[in-house]
Amino acid sequence: MKFISWNVNGLRACMGKGFADAFKALDADFFCLQETKMQAGQLDLAFEGYQSYWNYAEKKGYSGTAIFTRHNPLSVRYGLGLEEHDTEGRVITLEMPSFFLVTVYTPNSQDGLRRLDYRMQWDDAFREYLQKLDAEKPVVVCGDLNVAHQEIDLKNPKTNRRNAGFTDEERAKFTALLGAGFTDTFRFFNPTLEGAYSWWSYRFRAREKNAGWRIDYFLTSQALEPRLQQAAIHNEVMGSDHCPVEVCIDL
Repeated sequence: MKFISWNVNGLRACMGKGFADAFKALDADFFCLQETKMQAGQLDLAFEGYQSYWNYAEKKGYSGTAIFTRHNPLSVRYGLGLEEHDTEGRVITLEMPSFFLVTVYTPNSQDGLRRLDYRMQWDDAFREYLQKLDAEKPVVVCGDLNVAHQEIDLKNPKTNRRNAGFTDEERAKFTALLGAGFTDTFRFFNPTLEGAYSWWSYRFRAREKNAGWRIDYFLTSQALEPRLQQAAIHNEVMGSDHCPVEVCIDL
């Protein structure tokens, strides 16, 4: 099965930049979106052979997630089931017969790290949520996790040490998530590859210079490692400040 995840940075804007063509070309079994930035009824979007599930933020034009799938889920859950974390449309979980698929748009710690404390609470709650799912059946989790885990995961680590997405605190929470039994699928296949990024600032011609960050991930339960087939970053696909990421799994 082929899985794609893409932070589209506003789906309505991305539609005007080739989203539909990219969706069809990537030809995934599951296509997960983050930062859709829309409300119900604002966009009539359907693809033949797919059903879709949407989680919207209460705040207009902010956050939001979606999943398009060719496969019927057994059940669908929205959010973490925790009121303090479930107003921003950040999580969708599809229960499939042999696994769970979770897509997430992790809260950004923001300029001046003004939301770092909340982010720490989120990371703990999200890890606990995934561990509960993993106790039932294996998990595939994808999305914009808003953290570059190691220095290899961004172009300029030294100048970003205390910036949102590369603080010691956020990196430690990601390490804890892997330690809870999850595999970073891109690094599973590419443990030392440099210059592989999924997000570039719109400023300073960053994408042209490949001055980016790898903050979009597919993680899987360690039990799925023997079934992993390939992982990829589609930096050739434009339309957002992020590009799609992929994993293929024998499921």
